[in-house]
Amino acid sequence: MALTPEDVVTKQFQHVRFKEGFDPDEVDDFLDEIVVEWRKTIAENEELKARVAELEAAAAAAPVAVVETAPETEAVVEEVPAPVAAAPATGGAAASAGIIELAQRLHDEHVAEGQAQRDKLISDAQAQRDKLISDAQAQAASILADAEAKGRDEIARLDAERATLETRISELRQFERDYRSQLRGFIEEKLRDLDVAGATSGSSVSAS
Repeated sequence: MALTPEDVVTKQFQHVRFKEGFDPDEVDDFLDEIVVEWRKTIAENEELKARVAELEAAAAAAPVAVVETAPETEAVVEEVPAPVAAAPATGGAAASAGIIELAQRLHDEHVAEGQAQRDKLISDAQAQRDKLISDAQAQAASILADAEAKGRDEIARLDAERATLETRISELRQFERDYRSQLRGFIEEKLRDLDVAGATSGSSVSAS
């Protein structure tokens, strides 16, 4: 289906989730310029078609000169003026044909120029759109790569902190074991001292 200016005006593009990229207002302004030039070309083509139709109608309505056949008795007298009378009619038809041919050629040239300009504008718009899409994809890939790199760095940092915490916990557990062992030894030593003191006191009481 042929593309029309209204198709360009009503064309909707999907919005990306990233703020980076080209200014949508600039893209809209560029598309508006395309529509204006396109409509101007279409109007010129319609005007040329109307002009060609007028020329064709005028040529069809032009009177055709009729040369009457002279009687046999007057053939010698009328023989000379006959070609002279027919010449203007032939020249008028040739001029009309030349005008129509010129108008048709101008029409074809304008149509071809308009189509070439339309194709160029469409090509530029498509190239602009492709560049926007390419830039958005590149930005998305860059953002994704940055996010993945930051994620890896964060995981590495958390792993290092976990290893440090595990080492600290292991040191605290070892400190607790050593403390409990020392405390147990101290208490056992005090109990032994109490036992020895009790035995000594019992011996002194018996001796008395």
